[in-house]
Amino acid sequence: MSNKEIYSRTLGFSVRRLLYDILAFIVLGALSIAGFMIAEKAADKGLIGLVIGIVVGIVAVVIIVRYVSYAFKAGQIAMMTRAITTGSLPDDVIGEGKRVVKRRFATVALFFAATGVIKGIFQQLGKALTGVGKAVGGDNGETVASVIDTAIQVVVAYLCDCCLGWVFYRENENAAKATCEGAVLFFKHGKTLARNLGRVFGMGLASLLVIGGVLAGIFYLILSAFPAFFTMLAGEIAQIAATEDGSKIPEFLTRPQTLTIAAAVLAGVIVWNIIHGAFVRPFVLTGVLKNYMESGMNDVPTETSFAMLDSKSDKFAKLHGQLA
Repeated sequence: MSNKEIYSRTLGFSVRRLLYDILAFIVLGALSIAGFMIAEKAADKGLIGLVIGIVVGIVAVVIIVRYVSYAFKAGQIAMMTRAITTGSLPDDVIGEGKRVVKRRFATVALFFAATGVIKGIFQQLGKALTGVGKAVGGDNGETVASVIDTAIQVVVAYLCDCCLGWVFYRENENAAKATCEGAVLFFKHGKTLARNLGRVFGMGLASLLVIGGVLAGIFYLILSAFPAFFTMLAGEIAQIAATEDGSKIPEFLTRPQTLTIAAAVLAGVIVWNIIHGAFVRPFVLTGVLKNYMESGMNDVPTETSFAMLDSKSDKFAKLHGQLA
């Protein structure tokens, strides 16, 4: 199957994830507004109420994303993996994806335990590269390290998904051992997989500038219709900024116009992240995952190859040790 066919056949997962993400965004917005209005009317402390509403909203969002939409993301990766490794997909792609996830990870806890280990391995290995940035960057070492770390986090996210795909592919193998194999794959075939980095960062940047920019503009037009709200909010921020505790608050947040722009950009980035994660990222992942899986299918990592990461990652060494 071509990348386009795989993407289109598994697009149903993206649509369902988007619906749940939109629901989460609506819940976050509603709770934030409710917190502001209640606190403003009760004690003239709208900013505090807004912060409380945002915190409660974030908790609700985490619950929705973590315990509901996870099945769609994992199911999409499982079905992409099947399409790549077998060249076909069942008629009921959504239903089969859910069944595969349930068979491999009987509970949500087991799924997140596995993905947590995968992410931990790659992040720990990435710290070495961040350290190099600090060492060679001189006076600008922290900035260099920060840029490297940001890039690593993007790569890590794709590697985690690829490694999860490998765990689905090795369905007859212990999940812990399959995780070790998936981690080793990248380092055995790094040159082959590195060719995907241009696509990862290029598509990501284009998506942010185009989709994120348009969304920020739309949100600015919407938020500009509520000048009184931002005048009131900017005034409260200015009062806090004038105190010792609020001395680090950026000045632009104390002005209604720039506060409106900042809020529009923030909302645009949040919604962009939802759309990008649901539609653009899976499109990029299809090609990355295909290269990853094909490199592994032609050269399945063995027990002896695990030693190459034992000294580089404590998390990997611990997981490897549990197999003994």
